[in-house]
Amino acid sequence: MKNLAELQKMLKAAQEMQEKIQKELAEMRVEGSSGGGMVTVVLDGQKNCLEVRLDPEVVNPDDIEMLQDLIVSAFRDAVSKVEAEVQEKMSHLAGGLKLPGLF
Repeated sequence: MKNLAELQKMLKAAQEMQEKIQKELAEMRVEGSSGGGMVTVVLDGQKNCLEVRLDPEVVNPDDIEMLQDLIVSAFRDAVSKVEAEVQEKMSHLAGGLKLPGLF
């Protein structure tokens, strides 16, 4: 029975850690940009888009494709930054171990 109690304790600790990580990811704010900062996309740690900022100079009705490309590029930049930050947080929690299936 001692092993069962230890297992339950470990499971509870793992659940608490997961809840803490999910909260941190929801609170994380990461900016990606393109066009020299003319387009900025803000994501949370779960890669949800929270905000898109456009410099008025980049809004040209005659060149919508360029604006679309800049938005996609800024989004990709933000995603790569989120992934790097999540990977760093996970490596600290795992003590530097590479655990398969975790982020």
